[in-house]
Formats: sequence, structure tokens, C-alpha cells
Amino acid sequence: MSVITRKIGNGKYAYLVLREGKKVIHKYLGRADNPKVVKMLLHKKESSDIPEKLETLFWDANLKKIHVKQNARYIIERVLELGDLDALKWLQKVYPVRTIIDTLYLNRTLTAKSRNFWMLWFGVINA
Repeated sequence: MSVITRKIGNGKYAYLVLREGKKVIHKYLGRADNPKVVKMLLHKKESSDIPEKLETLFWDANLKKIHVKQNARYIIERVLELGDLDALKWLQKVYPVRTIIDTLYLNRTLTAKSRNFWMLWFGVINA
């Protein structure tokens, strides 16, 4: 799912792009200057890149080369191991909780202490 804008005549319009099976569907959202659409576009931009405030978590990698969807497991593991609450809030904006929980089960880099903490945090295991 993504949001695109198209210029038609003098106006700029936003569309939500979805894939249903083999079909690609464009759903009209409204004018690109509509406050609700602007907010949606801003949210999409925030979730497509790793924020600069989190660059210290990825000191050994080039942020421009990390793809948020393709490198999801790497990003989730790094944020859960080294991040703070702001990093967690960003992580939950970008990834569904189910993806984060699946990463907890498949992780290779989280310490046992961190893994156990996050399993409790997300309610996967009870204390």
C-alpha cells in the first residue's frame, strides 16, 4: 500500500494504491492540500525512512542503504536491543506488532535478557 500524487490540470490529487490479487487499485483520497491528506502523506514519509534521531542505533551502516521493508528484521532487532521509547514508538508506527513478535521468535542478535523483556512487553509470555 502506498500513497501517490498526480497533477491534473492546475490541481494536485492524492490516491491510495492497493494491490488485490493481480489488480492494482487506485482509491481517490482528495486534493493533496487537504489537511487529512497532508497528514497521511507526512506519515507515509516518516515511515519510509529511518529518522535521523535513530542513526546512532545504526552506527555501522549507511542509513540511505537500509530499506525499511526489506531490512525489517535487522531494524527491529537493532531497535529492540539498543533503542529507547521514542525508537519503539517509531517502530510500532512502521511495523505491525505481529511482525515485531515474529522477529522476537526468529531473532539472532537480541540478548536473552532483551528478548525476554520484549516477550513480556508484547504479552507473548506471562511473568
